[in-house]
Amino acid sequence: MIVQPPVGTEPISRGALAFHQLTFLPEGDEVTVGRTETDSYCVLPADGAELLQRLVRGMAPAQAAAWYATEYGEPVDVEEFLEAMDELGFIRKSGVETSTGPIRWQRFGAALFARPAWAAYAFLVASAGLVMLRHHDLLPRTGNMYFCSYATPVLLLAVFGQFPLVLLHEAFHALAGRRLGVNSRLRISRRLNILVAETALDGLVVVPRRKRYLPILAGMLADLLVIAALTLVAEACRRDGGGEPMAGRICLALAYLTLLRFLWQFYFFLRTDLYQLIVTSLGCVDLHRTASQLIANRVVRLLRWGRPRYDETSWHPRDRSAARWYSWVLVSGYAISLGTFVIAIVPLLFHLFRNVLRQFSQSRSVSLDSLADAWLFLLLTVAQLVAVGYLMLRERRQRHRAAVAHVIG
Repeated sequence: MIVQPPVGTEPISRGALAFHQLTFLPEGDEVTVGRTETDSYCVLPADGAELLQRLVRGMAPAQAAAWYATEYGEPVDVEEFLEAMDELGFIRKSGVETSTGPIRWQRFGAALFARPAWAAYAFLVASAGLVMLRHHDLLPRTGNMYFCSYATPVLLLAVFGQFPLVLLHEAFHALAGRRLGVNSRLRISRRLNILVAETALDGLVVVPRRKRYLPILAGMLADLLVIAALTLVAEACRRDGGGEPMAGRICLALAYLTLLRFLWQFYFFLRTDLYQLIVTSLGCVDLHRTASQLIANRVVRLLRWGRPRYDETSWHPRDRSAARWYSWVLVSGYAISLGTFVIAIVPLLFHLFRNVLRQFSQSRSVSLDSLADAWLFLLLTVAQLVAVGYLMLRERRQRHRAAVAHVIG
């Protein structure tokens, strides 16, 4: 429910505070409270949320404290409570206007996931499936990446060619959230040594759980639609004689790369879309961190290295319960990731590097464009590693600054 300060009414008593529009979402014994226009949220116990709602409705702090003592039989430090609410930006400052206008692209997001759109999506995927059954060479496979004898175009397609498709994946996340009135932000991050784009939908924490699933899975829907559309385009590009033009080969290569990104979502340990689905469905807070710490404590106990490293009493009860089985998923996820890398990625990289090394070894006999291709391939590979290294250093500095600020505070 949305609680707003009463409009056109006087405060109950002198000292009543004005609050921004807040959203309250009860979940069990806790209530998530947030200010959606600034993406500021907190989780309060039921009594704390009730106290906040009375303050929002115009009750003066002293009256609210007296009500709380009568209702729950114990005193409350209202001033400290209000300081916390002020830090979250819930309390309205005099002279500061609140932006409560409509969310951009909200209507477009609603149309994108309306029933007619779902019918069109089903038709597109079914058509592509039938085409793949008739022509097995259109199925996504590693060989589709060898669309060119040069290594640089393959790498450029893998890095930059699918960038618009990655943006489409994130746009589906964003639009599925915006149709619910949730703001979104796009950011560049990494998972292990992989550069990734992420859509932040913090406002989903105050959306009923059953409505969060579509925004979480919308990106995977976009990937399936992209694979289907590219496959149909590749089929349409075919010549009567059965030849495959360059445009069709590029479409099949992009479809294969998109399939890899789709399968990548099953690597829960990288906190992918499916990981967010699990966390949401179980009502967890930080399952990944809890499972990682549980594994570390198990290793310490198994090897008898002394006391466990992490305090298990600090974990959220839902995280603690789910981590018992998710920790095994985490370990198996690393194993599956390594296996997929060996089966799908290593052969491609081996093929490309073998061609590059052959060009260097035959530098006197190969053409200038072949040598340029080899050098560009190496430079682009190094550039990706440098970008990942930069993000790792930036994250390390941010963690260090946060730790220093915590100590100073």
